[in-house]
Amino acid sequence: MKRIGMIGGMSWESTAVYYKRLNEQVRDALGGLNSADIVLRSVNFNDIVAHQKAGAWDDAARELSKVAIDLENAGAEMILICTNTMHLLAPQVQAAVGIPLVHIADVTGEAVAGAGCRRPLLLATRYTMEQDFYRKHIESSFGIEVLVPDAADRQDVHDIIFSELCCGIVKGSSQQRYKDVVAKGKAAGADSVILGCTEIGLLVSAADFDIPTFDSTLLHADAAVRMSLAPAMPVSGETGFASPMH
Repeated sequence: MKRIGMIGGMSWESTAVYYKRLNEQVRDALGGLNSADIVLRSVNFNDIVAHQKAGAWDDAARELSKVAIDLENAGAEMILICTNTMHLLAPQVQAAVGIPLVHIADVTGEAVAGAGCRRPLLLATRYTMEQDFYRKHIESSFGIEVLVPDAADRQDVHDIIFSELCCGIVKGSSQQRYKDVVAKGKAAGADSVILGCTEIGLLVSAADFDIPTFDSTLLHADAAVRMSLAPAMPVSGETGFASPMH
């Protein structure tokens, strides 16, 4: 089993989901009392958010790169940045270490394309929806068109993430707001949904929508487990990605 290095804490609410999913998947694969070999560094999210708001991405990159180096020194054989937004800094973090970074946009885009979906609606933080580091990564790698909500909807999706979900607050009204955003996206031609922020799965799931839904958090964790257990786990003839639910 290869050791999984997690850069967590952004927010810790979703890092807890990662930790649970990683261990569940290893137990399901190997049985018994088996669990994942993990080394976790959980950063202070308040500091990261301050960098985001200030546009100080270079400072954030230096901080996360140092964390990645610490994980490598602790024996990690792969790196997970446990947040979609901070994959804006994935090239810098990857360059800082000699072990592979499992890119969340790669595993999410492969799952979307593998399911035959061509126009996913991306729900995420405003940074992820409005900057091109995530959308273009998926579009250029998988030949699909990533849609985003309109400006007012983007702001609401973003605000619910930071003011509620990252603080452990889950509201029925916010769940309905997300459903409305997806309904509008479907009417505009979206054929699927990407839950492109690692906290969104705390609020909504595939069961809430009538189009294929891809939870980036679960896909990311599952990809890490496959890498951790390879070549012990046979994957021939299977995509290895979680199937979308309708």
